[in-house]
Amino acid sequence: MIIAAGMMYGFLMVGGNMKPLGAAYCCARAFVLAEFAASLQWQMVSSVQTWGNQSIWVEILITMVIFGGCFTIDIYLEKDLLKQNYLEQMTVKEVAAAAIMAVATFAFSNLSFLNENVPFASRERADIFSIRTLIDFGGIAILHAYQSRISEYVAEKELSVMNVMLKSQYDQYRNYQDSLDLIQMKYHDLKHQIMGLRAESDEEKRKKWIDSMEKEIAAFENISKTGNQVLDTILAAKIFHCRKNHIQITCVADGKLLDHMHVTDICSIFGNALDNAIEHVILIPDPKKRLIHLTVSAQKGFVFIKIENYCEAEISKNEEDLITTTKKDSKNHGFGLKSIRKAVEKYDGSVVFGVQQNWFELKILLPRVL
Repeated sequence: MIIAAGMMYGFLMVGGNMKPLGAAYCCARAFVLAEFAASLQWQMVSSVQTWGNQSIWVEILITMVIFGGCFTIDIYLEKDLLKQNYLEQMTVKEVAAAAIMAVATFAFSNLSFLNENVPFASRERADIFSIRTLIDFGGIAILHAYQSRISEYVAEKELSVMNVMLKSQYDQYRNYQDSLDLIQMKYHDLKHQIMGLRAESDEEKRKKWIDSMEKEIAAFENISKTGNQVLDTILAAKIFHCRKNHIQITCVADGKLLDHMHVTDICSIFGNALDNAIEHVILIPDPKKRLIHLTVSAQKGFVFIKIENYCEAEISKNEEDLITTTKKDSKNHGFGLKSIRKAVEKYDGSVVFGVQQNWFELKILLPRVL
């Protein structure tokens, strides 16, 4: 049995491309499942043989049905729980608990083969098989319940992280709004100062300086007025950050199309999407390639949102159809797209992303509310 478990572990490591802890956890689960399937198969074969049927073909048929049925049902029950992204986050404590459950299940299910006088043992052949099968089934049920609880805990943890991110985005928006009010007042004062300076002096250098100030003010006013105050605030803050880091960001957006959306959802979608784009392009050495473009438009009864940035890196997806993070602290990252998807799903929308000719494109489609 030790050799069998070792072979399972090696197969999972190589064939499943798993990390050691994830492979150990799956090995414990697979071991108990194999024990149950083997016990049930042997019990059914023994029952058929007591009825006088000794055909090898009947035994083969029973084996195929039992093993195929057990594995098929288990795949159906586990497909939404055991995912590569989750297995990579397994802890020693969780793996040890699963291993202890598996060993305990195996030990109790096989007591009758060791000593018939111990508790939970039997002398009758039929009872021995029944006890073994029932205990193995109970072990599967316990491990499945344990897995479900862990998955719920992970989901709760991810939800908590996304809620923290959402609150952070909203707090940033409130801070941006307060800052923008002061900036708007400052720009308003600057306009009057420029008028006064023009009347007082005609020096060439002063004129160029004034023209430059006017151009910057005009550029800010044009790009930040989309028709939606929340989007304007987020864009303005991101634009300042982009200019500071020599990132070219352009925007063609009809913000009125977002009026039906809650402020936190707008913050989550655009805040996370722009943050992800900025994080990527800021690493590009050539400032001329640091490009971000945002579009919000109406298309055939839908609101179409597209955030794209220049991209030279290879983008891969994980099992949850999310970008595989390249950051070292992967447990605390990768929630940006999850948060975006969660916000979009509130409005029965869809999210797709990919790379097209060195441009990473995030596309969001929402039903339009008239």
